[in-house]
Amino acid sequence: MAFLDSTAVNVALPAIGTELDSSLSGLQWTVTGYTLSLASLILLGGALGDRYGRRRVFVVGVVWFAVASLVCGLAQSTGQLVAARVLQGIGGALLTPGSLSLIQASFRVQDRARAIGLWSALAGVTSLGGPFVGGFLIDSVSWRLVFLVNVPLAAAVVWVSARHVPESRDPAHHGRFDVLGAVLAALALGGTTYALITAGDGTGTAVWGTAAVGVGAAVGFVLRERRAADPMLPLGVFTDRQFSGANLSTLAVYGALGGFSFFLVLQLQTVLGYDATAAGAATVPGIAVISLLSSSSGALAQRIGPRWPMTVGPLVAGSGLLLLSRVDAGSGYLTGVLPGVLLFGLGMALVATPLTATVLSAAPDHLVGVASGVNNAAARAAQLLAVAALPVAVGLSGADYADPDALTSGYALGMTLCAAVLASGGVIALLTIRSDVLRAG
Repeated sequence: MAFLDSTAVNVALPAIGTELDSSLSGLQWTVTGYTLSLASLILLGGALGDRYGRRRVFVVGVVWFAVASLVCGLAQSTGQLVAARVLQGIGGALLTPGSLSLIQASFRVQDRARAIGLWSALAGVTSLGGPFVGGFLIDSVSWRLVFLVNVPLAAAVVWVSARHVPESRDPAHHGRFDVLGAVLAALALGGTTYALITAGDGTGTAVWGTAAVGVGAAVGFVLRERRAADPMLPLGVFTDRQFSGANLSTLAVYGALGGFSFFLVLQLQTVLGYDATAAGAATVPGIAVISLLSSSSGALAQRIGPRWPMTVGPLVAGSGLLLLSRVDAGSGYLTGVLPGVLLFGLGMALVATPLTATVLSAAPDHLVGVASGVNNAAARAAQLLAVAALPVAVGLSGADYADPDALTSGYALGMTLCAAVLASGGVIALLTIRSDVLRAG
């Protein structure tokens, strides 16, 4: 639900903008409101699972997510929708790290990479399949169904969890948790995001003021976590080079994924004239590649080590984005869109599973919830900042998302920047990741 929702909404943006009379910044907040609360609180979600029970916190998150989804589906204004999306992100922050930490706690070391490979395959399929599912629901009924469909899905997840998922926790943890750290993390991401999005309409006191709040809160967060007796984020985990390198690579890979998801569906609908279903279906071949190869990628990384898959994967995916950057009004699907989508999917299939497995293997078992939270926070924060910053960086604002000429120029530069970010993720992996880290885990 969490991964599907993070991208299915992208294809709904034109329909939402038309019905609710939204500006580009309103559409950005529809995406980033969710990602902001998810990224800000996901560390806390992982820590709460370690302390109070990973299954328990996971189920609470699923129910919360479903209720917030219902509110999203009933929203009557952009402001109401953004507020409901923030609430939805809180539920996502509780359920997302729980899903990975339950796998890590339940499987033997030699089986974890393959299990995480299946998790990564499903995450990739739902992330990239979101636009197709969303497009079908939008064209068939309404953009509101993108949110309302989560309610029956949540009911099924809760039932399965109650019957089949074992409880696990870190017995060394007590009940206290780091409220101040969570507040500072939210202020850091929130201030930075607001400043980036608002800068698209011109800089001023509000932009500089919120940017200062974001930077100051980030500094305060680091100081707090260094001094707290029981920090939300134990900074000692970053002394492991594999853990830090994998999370830096995560920032690059998922930042590019966020930019790709945001720009491509707008370009296909506004410039090429695709309807919502067709725009979503354009990514289906990439989904198929990820679905078929992610589990095998996990097994390959277990056998030869994660270093080379994590190096080559981002470079292949970046090549796909460079091809997609050339898509314009005269592009056909088979020659203009499909090659880039396939290359991007192949690259993501290579990198996603080894990346996640490396993060979890590099952390101590008793901090698996925190490690999962850190990695998910890095991924969501990267997507959040990409959606906030890229439109500003490429000169898009206001109603430019509905102007084919303005959007095409910004789209080409945006996809090129995403390709460069992906390449940096591959270089980071080459320089920091050992080939034996999964065997050591």
